[in-house]
Amino acid sequence: MTSPVVDTVNLVKIYQNGAVPVPAVRGVDLRVAAGEFVAIMGPSGSGKSTLVHMLGGLEARTSGEIWLDGQRADTLNESAWALLRRKKVGFVFQFFNLVANMTVADNVELPALLAGASAREARQRRQYLLGELGLTDRADAAPSQLAGGEQQRVALARALANKPSLLLADEPTGNLDSRNTRDVLRLLGEVHRDGQTVILVTHDARVAGLADRVVALFDGEIVDDGTIGMARRRPKATVGDVVELRG
Repeated sequence: MTSPVVDTVNLVKIYQNGAVPVPAVRGVDLRVAAGEFVAIMGPSGSGKSTLVHMLGGLEARTSGEIWLDGQRADTLNESAWALLRRKKVGFVFQFFNLVANMTVADNVELPALLAGASAREARQRRQYLLGELGLTDRADAAPSQLAGGEQQRVALARALANKPSLLLADEPTGNLDSRNTRDVLRLLGEVHRDGQTVILVTHDARVAGLADRVVALFDGEIVDDGTIGMARRRPKATVGDVVELRG
């Protein structure tokens, strides 16, 4: 039986506000199979982003276990986490976090090179991703020369450059207009149909409609976890079919 890409066991995160403990994630058990697209929803402060950041090693857990691609990850030190992310995890954030002094092309190619791809492989991957996102003519631009929607599309291309086992997306459309949202979701839908495992945090039920499964958090706990029935989808749906976005 194939190991899940993500498996958490009684995962807990508690922050300290002075002497007062503030629970953010409370005993979460989450299993995500290879190729699955999971949307995580919940109100502000429900622990969505904290959970996703722990899955990628950006936040240390207080207790519990995190398994990624069959490997115990929560016990790794910082350098080992960095190596695991480089090889297996892609991140997209609401704020783009591009390297300001690098071109678009370099921002996208760097993760593939760090993961061990040859210069030719990294260039071909970059060309494909930028082409899919309509950014081929922006390859030599600096991030500061791009509009916000363009920067987010570059950030998505960068996250996918190393062909990660797991793509973590934290409100990737939160700062985008409807046109740029459609572009980002279109590529997410395409890479998912090609087998990419995706966990996406969103407040928008229309965006969550692209996923196979929706997990609802409240006060740091999973209160609902259900698949999206195929009857609600159209065969071989595109993002435009699944999610209607209005400006």
